[in-house]
Amino acid sequence: MNLTLCGSIAFINEMDALRQELEALGHTVKMPPMQERIGENGEHISAEEYYAHKKAAGTDLNHWIWKHHGDCITTHFQKVEWADAVVILNLDKNNIAGYVGPNTLMEMGLAFHQQKPIFLMNPIPQISYFEELIGMKPTVINGDLSLIA
Repeated sequence: MNLTLCGSIAFINEMDALRQELEALGHTVKMPPMQERIGENGEHISAEEYYAHKKAAGTDLNHWIWKHHGDCITTHFQKVEWADAVVILNLDKNNIAGYVGPNTLMEMGLAFHQQKPIFLMNPIPQISYFEELIGMKPTVINGDLSLIA
């Protein structure tokens, strides 16, 4: 299958390991980039650095990160559109077991709208938008990659 991985950029290294496992099973996989191209010179920073800049920018709407962030969202939406299904790497974050953040929620919504299967690596988190997550009818695989079919 053509799969797109979704999840918090805080999980980028775990996402890359999951990509490798899925590719070893014969899937073609896209995921967020390990590096982002930024600045007028097109310099690259790691996904971890990008994430740190995003957190540090806070609500400063003039920060360069917010000018770039919309492009990142659009690029990942294109990966969701390309895929046969999405796999959500929902690990623990912010004291929430199986965290699904706002960007991931949007990506799941796009997959749902396009009637694509949504696979959650871990159980649906107890979060304020729990009902929306349930409504998208994800398949919780509890880490069992053989259930992706």
